Amino acid sequence: MKCFVTGANGFIGSRLVEKLAEKGYEVNCLVRSPDKFAALQRENTHPVYGDLNNSEALLLGSKDCDVVYHLAGYAKPWSKDANLPYQINVQGTINLLEACLKNKVKRFIFTSSAAVFGPSAENHIIDEQVIRDTPFFNDYESTKAMAEDSALEFIKRGLPVVIVNPTRVYGPGTLSASNSMTKIIKMYQNGLWRILPGNGTKIGNYVYIDDVIEGHLLAAEKGISGEHYILGGENLTFNGFFQTLAEITGKQRILIHFPIGLMLFLAKIMEFQTQLTGIPPTITPPWVKKYLNHWNLSSAKAVSQLGYKITSLTDGVRSTVSWINNKG
Repeated sequence: MKCFVTGANGFIGSRLVEKLAEKGYEVNCLVRSPDKFAALQRENTHPVYGDLNNSEALLLGSKDCDVVYHLAGYAKPWSKDANLPYQINVQGTINLLEACLKNKVKRFIFTSSAAVFGPSAENHIIDEQVIRDTPFFNDYESTKAMAEDSALEFIKRGLPVVIVNPTRVYGPGTLSASNSMTKIIKMYQNGLWRILPGNGTKIGNYVYIDDVIEGHLLAAEKGISGEHYILGGENLTFNGFFQTLAEITGKQRILIHFPIGLMLFLAKIMEFQTQLTGIPPTITPPWVKKYLNHWNLSSAKAVSQLGYKITSLTDGVRSTVSWINNKG
């Protein structure tokens, strides 16, 4: 089988390339330069140099492919160019869809985000059937939702499309911006993380990287065109998440509760500093508001239709901490 992976250098993308190569598939990797391909190089992986604006690269990468995994996207909390999230997440996706349609790709797997479904009430669980009734918190969410709509339109033109929606991913892999949860785990273990957002009771869904990779493979094998699949793990409060870290690391850190108002104030100061210095802020007010809501999500559909399996947070964090201690 031949595959094409965009976002091949990312946290999820690099692990997916590794898994596909292990299975013996021929894997084309969209990368910007030879140095970006170095870590991905295997006997059966091949670089395609370019980006989502390069139609020739997209046509070359998807040529004769059975499956295209589209993971590339702009997920940073701030951009100097306000149009960049749309240009990459929406127009870039459309460019790739056009190339795949021309090349008659058999299956297009689009990696979106569970954030598009919106936050949940405390005791309510969000699944793929929920219609969002709250405004998007940031450009990442809104542009991912628009990209989903664009992808689904291509089904009418003959391109099979399956959408997967990962939650908060953590685990061994590149410690990039998209692997922020693992960076927090590492910082906690080293005594460098002392923040507990709000009162610590907001719920999030935490998924181990290996589950997400397997979910992508299952979506390509069993996913129904036009369907969404939430690739998630355990629902847990911030208090519960950090208590798990304490149990696994054996280090009970004293965490400081950061009130919502203070977090928003600091985020606004970062935005102001960005205007003066041009240095990107670590976080912005819209992203603060996002993480101070409940994100109680269900992967029951992926479990029942795809055979998706969930690693417990305890087991996932234990493997992650072991990896950090050995290689991180």
